[in-house]
Amino acid sequence: MMLGLPCLTLAACTAGAQQKAPPPGPPRVFLDCQASGCDFDYLRTEIPYVDYVRDRTAASIHILVTTQPTGGGGIEHTFNFIGLREFAGVSDTLTYVSPQSSTADERRKGFATTLKLGLVRYIARTPAAGRLQVSFAEASGEAKKEVPAHDKWNYWVFRTRAGGNFRGESSQRFNNINGSLSANRVTKEWKSNNSVSMSYSESKFSLSDGKQFASYSRSNGFSQLLVKSLSDHWSAGERVSVSSSTFLNMRSDIRVAPAIEYNFFPYSQSTRKQLTLQYSAGLNSYRYRDTTIFGKLTEVRPDQSLTASIGATQPWGSVSASIEGANYLDDFSKRRLVLFNTINARLFKGLSLNMYGSLSLLRDQLYLSKGGATDEEILLQRRQLSTSYSYFAGIGLTYTFGSIFNNVVNPRFEGASGSFFF
Repeated sequence: MMLGLPCLTLAACTAGAQQKAPPPGPPRVFLDCQASGCDFDYLRTEIPYVDYVRDRTAASIHILVTTQPTGGGGIEHTFNFIGLREFAGVSDTLTYVSPQSSTADERRKGFATTLKLGLVRYIARTPAAGRLQVSFAEASGEAKKEVPAHDKWNYWVFRTRAGGNFRGESSQRFNNINGSLSANRVTKEWKSNNSVSMSYSESKFSLSDGKQFASYSRSNGFSQLLVKSLSDHWSAGERVSVSSSTFLNMRSDIRVAPAIEYNFFPYSQSTRKQLTLQYSAGLNSYRYRDTTIFGKLTEVRPDQSLTASIGATQPWGSVSASIEGANYLDDFSKRRLVLFNTINARLFKGLSLNMYGSLSLLRDQLYLSKGGATDEEILLQRRQLSTSYSYFAGIGLTYTFGSIFNNVVNPRFEGASGSFFF
């Protein structure tokens, strides 16, 4: 954990912009958690000596929390403390890393501890400063030990998963079984992600004439990503993938593609902002289950792609967008263009906008079966159909008004929702 010191000298405490006299009452905090797993009820209970408000314009401290995964499978939380009003110009950044093995309770305790540390420098500037106590615990025996010089796993992290879901009625039933295995290694210089996955689904129906109808789908895949850090802005790597899919008429799809990426911002700032360009050129080997609309059962094709991505998490909200253009090098008419965008923005006090969407322009469906799809396969979405485009989109507005305070925790009746029938 990296910690910013509250104040070491009088000059440090008074540096920055001219500050207004603090208003009576506790500091007002707007907790802006841009990540899943933030337990707001727990934090309000553990840190009751500030006033939590639900709008940034009413706050004197804006705490923006972002996350990114660590090489060991944990999560790094970055806390950006942004001083407003009487604390204008007083800002800080702390980080907290929760290991992969940590429980939800351990993560929220570490989250709360980091939040308390960051609030010290602000509370020290209020009339409540006299009630502030600072203590320093002796390191435990485990913490006193030196970091081992040798990692027996050499930074490799393995993860397995297996599961399924089953549902049905007297006339129909649906089953799915899936699983995956991953092996990842992340250091400052190298990143290696490897995964294997499989999925099997079946649907069975009893029709009105008494006949039984069954439908099956299967998919399997292997993927590898290997990246070398070249500088604060440049990276080079390669992707390898092997897959099969009844949905895509693929007996096997093998792709090998080196790539290079440039980030206009240093990678160290990726939790707050990034703007990248990535170019990749690869070779594809296809083996189809059924003869395609182009009369092929097997073929080898070279391709290339260029992807531009932008992402930002700021006090006003967050935005991410990407655009990818790709084509086969031996036939430029076989190409695709994919756009993706999400926006979460606070427009003004109480009003928030959420938008997301994707648009794909497709001219590269080499795998379509010459025999087409049956009506059953169309209705059950068991085969990919011919299309020149695909899209999905969503938009939402949220307006909240009334009391600005958000301190009270009352969990009564929350565990009694829903209906039960016997």
